Amino acid sequence: MTPKVAIRALYKIFGPRDRAMVPLVQGGMTKSELLDQQGHVLGLQNINVDMQAAEITVIMGLSGSGKSTLIRHLNRLIEPSAGEILIDGEDVMKLGQAELRAIRQKKMSMVFQKFALLPHKTVQQNAEMPLSVQGVDAAQQISEARKWLARVGLDGFEDRFPAQLSGGMQQRVGIARALAANTDIMLMDEAFSALDPLIRTDMQGLLLELQAELQKTVVFITHDLDEALKIADHLVILKDGAIIQQGDPQTILLAPADPYIEAFVGDINRARVLRVRSVMTALSQDRFDGEISADSTLEALIQQAEGDTTQTYRVSDGRAVVGQIAMKDLVKALVPRPAITEDQTR
Repeated sequence: MTPKVAIRALYKIFGPRDRAMVPLVQGGMTKSELLDQQGHVLGLQNINVDMQAAEITVIMGLSGSGKSTLIRHLNRLIEPSAGEILIDGEDVMKLGQAELRAIRQKKMSMVFQKFALLPHKTVQQNAEMPLSVQGVDAAQQISEARKWLARVGLDGFEDRFPAQLSGGMQQRVGIARALAANTDIMLMDEAFSALDPLIRTDMQGLLLELQAELQKTVVFITHDLDEALKIADHLVILKDGAIIQQGDPQTILLAPADPYIEAFVGDINRARVLRVRSVMTALSQDRFDGEISADSTLEALIQQAEGDTTQTYRVSDGRAVVGQIAMKDLVKALVPRPAITEDQTR
């Protein structure tokens, strides 16, 4: 299956001779050595990621890991030092300015951390902006903007100005504006990090609800592991501009491949994040103490079993029985596994 977005051997080095520095990094020069010896800063190193259509790919890492640098390469707000960026199989690096503008207007929309709303325009006018840029007629601009504002819960707020809205409501305007653009791909750079925890949780729920309905290809940047585990279909974890581990979030949580990842996931409430499908085993018996959905959290199963560790449940996906889960296996899954060390991989 051809990915919607494919990143191949992407490097970004900040400095006047960035392309000349790429072979040095490929030869093993570290980030600190590059800075000390060459006066250049390593932003991204050999990034390879496939982002599938209708999935949420979350890029996460601490400050300085390169996650925001990476997302800005997708629409070439930042030019790479080396590598390929393919959208629907087309190399974005080979596009001229007119073709690049068309991609930014019609294939990608962006939701920013600081909302990026124009303060002198109303909520309605802000939501209409991408349609205006696309040259859509005025009547359609109005109807589409109103539709998406209503969809994100802002019906009746069209004539307000951004300063009259709470932070959460302003971010809803940002999401409505991105949806009004009717693009296949949505880029969300720390979109919820400026919000209070309860509002942030509400916005995460809204995103998942919209995604279930609209099936966009979403690239979501965050430094929050709880947020990443909640919304990601595919999780990419960066450190110092390089990918440390990527894959299904449940797999990363159960089997961290690096001490850095192990430290990340160590304090996570595994019962709230892990799904039954990640712990279940093949069907091997006929009698059960109950049934549970494969997508239920382990916390939900503990509540259903009332903490009884002797019970075993049949697991279904809504259509058929897909396995079983014993409470003793659930308890084992709640204990973090140590990371794979270099010696263990030899």
